[in-house]
Amino acid sequence: MNSSTVVQPPFWFWILFHCAIGLLIFIDLWAGFRRKQALTLEEAFKWVIVWISVGLAFGALTFLLTNPEEAALYYAAYVVEYSLSMDNLFVFAVIFSYFAVPQVCQPIILYLGIITAIILRASFIFGGLWLIEQFHWTILIFGAVLIFSGYKLFKGGAEKVDPSRNPVVRFARRFLPLADYYEGKRWMVKSKEGRRLFTPLILALVAIETSDIIFAFDSVPAVIAITLNFFIAYTSNISAILGLRSLYFVIALTMFKFKYVGKALAAILVFLGIKLIGSGAEVFEIPTWISLLVVFGLLLGSILLSIIKKSEDGSE
Repeated sequence: MNSSTVVQPPFWFWILFHCAIGLLIFIDLWAGFRRKQALTLEEAFKWVIVWISVGLAFGALTFLLTNPEEAALYYAAYVVEYSLSMDNLFVFAVIFSYFAVPQVCQPIILYLGIITAIILRASFIFGGLWLIEQFHWTILIFGAVLIFSGYKLFKGGAEKVDPSRNPVVRFARRFLPLADYYEGKRWMVKSKEGRRLFTPLILALVAIETSDIIFAFDSVPAVIAITLNFFIAYTSNISAILGLRSLYFVIALTMFKFKYVGKALAAILVFLGIKLIGSGAEVFEIPTWISLLVVFGLLLGSILLSIIKKSEDGSE
């Protein structure tokens, strides 16, 4: 939305950011490995609050390190990425259902997927900003990708996923020795003949990892459309990704979904795509405050409408 302010955060911030993230991931993983049963709704909800608090806290730190406008851009990017990730969790649900992954096994696959997503997002953001800096016309391509992604999301394409048609999954099925059953959280088992076989967990992980790549192509252009500042784009994106494991279980255990958020996200992606193209072609420039108003207005409006509609349907 605004690339005029180039923020160079102090080195201690990067240390603090990654140490805090690493510590929370370690604590969450440690608790997950000690857990004998599947994550409960209460536990998942507590972790959702923790991760959202972390995201909001880093936004406040951004305000102290930069200025109110950059902090607003951080929160806009965080909200958009968190909302996009929330929509993508339903794809994960389809994958887990298709492979009949036991609920107790799902946290570790989600975490491996999140770690991969962090690496992918950081690489894609850095690469995307580098491309725009070196070849300014590529900003038009990012804009076109966003418009197409918005159209696809509006048509409901994100939920129409078939893991059996995933070429990487099909490749893994053909060349990996696979068992047709699960044995706890184990990735490999030994057959009666003494052969070491992968459990279906490996196929679920492959499907999640390839989905991460597809999601990155949708979400990274969105954050680049909000800000060309790597500091803001990176921290907001990573903060949004980290809470996905616990958020998934809140959604899975309650089967709750904001009905109209998907449509609002589609409209936001199209808006950001048009904004990028207009800016890249130097035809028009949408002010930051209008972009923020559109992003927050559409998302908040869709959430309120979803709650009202759900309440009306429940009362009938």
